[in-house]
Amino acid sequence: QVQLVESGGGLVQAGGSLRLSCTASGKIFSINTMGWYRQAPGKQRELVATITRGGNTNYADSVKGRFTMSRDDNKNTVYVQMDSLKPEDTAVYYCNARITSCLGCYELRYWGQGTQVTVSS
Repeated sequence: QVQLVESGGGLVQAGGSLRLSCTASGKIFSINTMGWYRQAPGKQRELVATITRGGNTNYADSVKGRFTMSRDDNKNTVYVQMDSLKPEDTAVYYCNARITSCLGCYELRYWGQGTQVTVSS
């Protein structure tokens, strides 16, 4: 079994910063692409950013220049530094990871439970 646990959410004023973390645990052979998604009330879940095993990042246009994603493979952890936060960034943020549990195993996609980010105006 693999678990993803997010942390770092909270309430912040517009213009402020937060850093989210997501740590994977359990039977892990390799962690491939990891990502952050978010879902605001009444809206569909949307991609925020992804990072490949090699460290290549991709960001949604709405967060480019404000969010920075990184990973520490020694800790099985991915981060997103969120700066210049706006009220429209308010959402539940979910971590996602593509993980193989053994050599030759299929890659499976896992989700965290989500962490609330609220940006007040």
